[in-house]
Amino acid sequence: MFRTTDIVLIVVMVSAAAFTYKTKHEAENHLEEVRRLQSQITFERDSIDVLHADWSVLTQPSRLQRLTENFRDELELYPAQPWQFATISELARRPLAIEDLIAGDGLIDETATGSIMQ
Repeated sequence: MFRTTDIVLIVVMVSAAAFTYKTKHEAENHLEEVRRLQSQITFERDSIDVLHADWSVLTQPSRLQRLTENFRDELELYPAQPWQFATISELARRPLAIEDLIAGDGLIDETATGSIMQ
């Protein structure tokens, strides 16, 4: 009836069909995952756009000006006066000694890089 080669060919054919079905099923699962991720990315991008729009509304200069006028007394916000500004020459100079840098206050990075080492 059946020869050995017939049985082997039938087994190979069934195995190929099973492999094809398994591969198709995995591909469909991956495609579903890709579509889910794409919809999630679209949702996140839309959320970012909404947040950018909200930020633009909240930081409008006219709105901020109105808020500062409404809450001036509570926040003690007043316009800056010319006498409050200083020039660089009027600022106090902070003394800096080399000993401060090498004292080991964590200011020197001991990480070795590709530079020339001594």
